[in-house]
Amino acid sequence: MAAPLELSCWGGGWGLPSVHSESLVVMAYAKFSGAPLKVNVIDNTWKGSRGDVPVLTTEDNIVSQPAKILNFLRKQKYNADYELSAKQGADTLAYIALLEEKLLPAVLHTFWVESDNYFTVTKPWFASRIPFPLSLILPGRMSKGALNRILLTRGVPPLYHLREVEAQIYRDAKECLNLLSNRLGTSQFFFGDTPSTLDAYVFGYLAPLYKVRFPKVQLQEHLKQLFNLCRFCDDILNSYFRLSLGDG
Repeated sequence: MAAPLELSCWGGGWGLPSVHSESLVVMAYAKFSGAPLKVNVIDNTWKGSRGDVPVLTTEDNIVSQPAKILNFLRKQKYNADYELSAKQGADTLAYIALLEEKLLPAVLHTFWVESDNYFTVTKPWFASRIPFPLSLILPGRMSKGALNRILLTRGVPPLYHLREVEAQIYRDAKECLNLLSNRLGTSQFFFGDTPSTLDAYVFGYLAPLYKVRFPKVQLQEHLKQLFNLCRFCDDILNSYFRLSLGDG
């Protein structure tokens, strides 16, 4: 009997199994590949570190970071990409790099840096799942970490100031969404009728942006005009997560 695979991740809301992009990437890939994950949703009784979430635990291994977790699952023969050609495999890597460079900074900004969103949605949601007194400290630390991650990729000449960085990351994110929409076209998934690693990443980054109700929604409004990407997210939620959604 195979060793149990346990995934510790942030939980859901707004019709999502998780509101956390990196947790969603792993959860979606596991569904696509048939990996039998036992999902442990983090709440205020959680004893582990929250900085490394999501975390996959087996009898012999502890693995964090989506790319490393997905590689581990592939080594356990849970492979969502076995039907892809070499070119499609190369395209997958290129598109994931594009997502991380062009879309992720704007997703992080929407959740963690845009002050109205942070104080009315993100901070209360995460603080309610963290034990006191860490609940007073950790959301602010996560916000600073997101800002540092954005500035690490974008805070270079000539974009020294945050306002200039903000304008650029939202421009880049909208271009990236347009590119994804054009690439998906009328297909069900990015490489035809079967979901793969790229679909897990796109879903993980887009679904929280699409579903979480924020007061400041400039990127969300752009996404909602790209009907095929919204349909893509809805189809994955309905096909793979419908029975596991208890939190609306």
